[in-house]
Amino acid sequence: MDLTLFVTYGPQLLKGVMFTLYVCGGALVIGLLLGMLLCIIGRSGNRALYVFYRLYITLFRGTPLLVQIYLVFYGGPFVGLEFSEIQVGIGGLGLYTAAYFAEIFRSGFQSIPKGQIEAATDLGFSRSQTFFHVSLPQMFAGVLPTLVNQTILLVKESAILSVITVPEMTTAATRMSTETFSVIEPYLFLGFTYWLITFTLSRAARRVETRLTAYIAAR
Repeated sequence: MDLTLFVTYGPQLLKGVMFTLYVCGGALVIGLLLGMLLCIIGRSGNRALYVFYRLYITLFRGTPLLVQIYLVFYGGPFVGLEFSEIQVGIGGLGLYTAAYFAEIFRSGFQSIPKGQIEAATDLGFSRSQTFFHVSLPQMFAGVLPTLVNQTILLVKESAILSVITVPEMTTAATRMSTETFSVIEPYLFLGFTYWLITFTLSRAARRVETRLTAYIAAR
């Protein structure tokens, strides 16, 4: 291994890491917010909205992210839609992940005993109070491990964005490999960095889960 390569390419790799965190952070926000909105739409009881929900879930979960990215980035200009690689990267990853988050949220809400909702209604809670004070906290506590797993997948799938030249860390490592004809150094760095990010997410999620589920252990 030639560790001196990191002296030359260190700033470029670090910039790629920061850009990966930026893209994943933006996509995560879009995925969570849109996923919750889709879940609410799917549970609204409206037939037309439910059909839209199922179509969205089927479309985004049934086609590869790479295909979706290619269609928007390279096919968009043919129909008058032009987006930068950053917009396509964050937006595409967020829309894709939202479909998975929506189903996670839906399963979480369904796992809440109906008796608790009925009890909240009997106590005079409004629908919004029941949602925010009874359903939502329990739902998040129940699905947090699954949400973290999906977030980890989001981070790893962000590597696909290198195909449309989003300057994230896979792009930086590939450029380093191409320019130096080295394979071990850049891709070992890439693998270790992805592992470090996902490990940190997992550890942080365990602490949050412990706090959210403290009421269960106290029973």
